[in-house]
Parts: sequence; structure tokens; C-alpha cells
Amino acid sequence: MAPAIPRILVRLSGFGTLVGGIIVFKEYLGGANYSGTENLKGKTVIVTGANTGIGLETARDMARRGAKVILACRNMEKCKKARQDIALETRNKHIYCRECDLASQDSIRNFAKMVNESEPSVDILINNAGVMRCKYQTTKEGIELQLGTNHMGHFLLTNLLLDKIKESAPSRIVNVSSVAHLRGKIHFEDLNSVKKYDEGEAYAQSKLANILFTHELAQRLEGKGVTVNAVHPGLVNTELGRHMGFYNSIIATIFVQPLLWIFLKTPTKGAQTTIYAALSPELENVSGKYYSNQLETEVSEAALDAEAAKRLWMTSERWTKLNQNNH
Repeated sequence: MAPAIPRILVRLSGFGTLVGGIIVFKEYLGGANYSGTENLKGKTVIVTGANTGIGLETARDMARRGAKVILACRNMEKCKKARQDIALETRNKHIYCRECDLASQDSIRNFAKMVNESEPSVDILINNAGVMRCKYQTTKEGIELQLGTNHMGHFLLTNLLLDKIKESAPSRIVNVSSVAHLRGKIHFEDLNSVKKYDEGEAYAQSKLANILFTHELAQRLEGKGVTVNAVHPGLVNTELGRHMGFYNSIIATIFVQPLLWIFLKTPTKGAQTTIYAALSPELENVSGKYYSNQLETEVSEAALDAEAAKRLWMTSERWTKLNQNNH
């Protein structure tokens, strides 16, 4: 007669099965990895906010493919650490840290000037950096921080690099937006959230602005060999939630974060739709679209408002002084 299996082994086996099931479930929720094998040797890719989270994983993927990657970051210490990690892992020495604080238009202009003067091409621009649900703050120019960083900063950067990007055609621009745009509204009567500020509403407004910018820019670039698309990376476990007080509380750390971990994508998984939009041959001539989980996805009705897109563009030109002393 076979000896009885010790109860503790049965329990451990059951626990192992549960953990394994959770990991498989999490992997399933994260979606598929981008399967393309494009080689980017000789191409130059710029990724904003590339020192952490989705931006870091996007830059790492581009480096693995042989691209020259410019990490456009505000925090130079973190940027240098990211550069070192990427270069060692991918054995690609063409990884560069460059300061670009999207909350400072002077910093953006300095970065763009450097790129325009020193880089022979910009083949892919990935506008990834962002802030979310922070207390009311402003950029150096006095623009509400979420709108100023997530939209105005990238609007200015993209336009300052646009001639170089067009010279590099076929080339691509990817704007990282969010499903949060679905509840967003462009408050033209209080765009800077001076009369009323709600952290979530301001974030949703900035993400809606990303998509309106994508649509308007796609129209302006028609026939120029440059595509521009927006993406929703999914709910991802990154530092983006660092301003959310409850999420960082002791209660959330003990009870909420472990549960959320199951449903949140890893930064690597969160980067896959960005990578797809930047590289997939399927999107070679596709522009002005919005993707989630590597699939074209519908946007909100507000995101389809062509008049709002044009009005936002004109406002953004004024607020960034785009046509004044750009060169």
C-alpha cells in the first residue's frame, strides 16, 4: 500500500497550481507580444520618457533591433542608468541620453535644435512621456501640468522636428494616449483649468488632446510619407500613478496593489502596441488611427470633432509660440 502523501505537500501543490494559474491568467490579460522582426539598423528613433516604464521597454525593443535610440528624458540620472542597462543588454552602443523636459518649452527647443543640427534622420518619434492625476501644478510657461506635458510639450516637440521627420520619409510618429480619452472633454472656456481643477478630468482632457492632435497632424501630413497614429497601452504597472495619493497609501499597498497586480500589464506588455504602431508593415500607409492591443479601436465622439481638432491646434500654436523664433 502506497504511503499517504503528507498534507503539507498537497497544500503546497495546490498553492503552486493556484500561483501558476494566476501567472497564466495575467499573461493572457497582457495580450500578445508584437511578432514583427524588423531590423532598424541605420534608423534613428526618439522616445520621450524613456527612462522608466513603457518608454524604457519601447526603447529597449528598438535598441534590440539595431536602431540608434535617443532617450529624451527630464531626469538625467535615471536616463543614464536606463542607457547603461539597455546598452549592456542589447549590445547596442548607439543609445544616447538627451535632456528634454516636456514641462519646459525652452528645454524642448534646445533638444529639438540639437537633434536637427546633429542627426541625419529621425525615422520614428515616439511621444510617450506623461504625467497623470497630479495636484494642480503648471509648466514653466504657466500651463496646467498634465495638458502642458502630455499634449503641449509633445505638440511643440513634434512640430519642431517635423522637417527632419519629413526628410526621413517613410517615417512614423506614435502618440501614446489612453482609454481615459473616452471621458475627456476639451474645455476651451477653461483649457488651463484655472476656474476648476479636477485631476482626473484634466488627465482625460490631455489624453483626448493627444488623439485630436493625431487626427489633425495626419491630415496635414497626407502625401508626405509620414504617418501618425495614437495608441492606448492598456492599464500598466508603471510610475505613472505616483501622484495618486490613495494608490500609494499603506492600505492600498497591502490590500489593493496585490489584487491590481493580477490585472495590470507589465511595462513590457504595455509597450507592445506602441512597438506595433511604430514598426508594423500593416500600418505602412495608415495614419490618423487609434490602436489598443495591436488592433484599431474606436475613439470617442469628442475625438472625432474635426473643428475641435483645428481649434486646439491653433490654440496650441499660440501657447507654444510655435511660429516664433523656431530656428
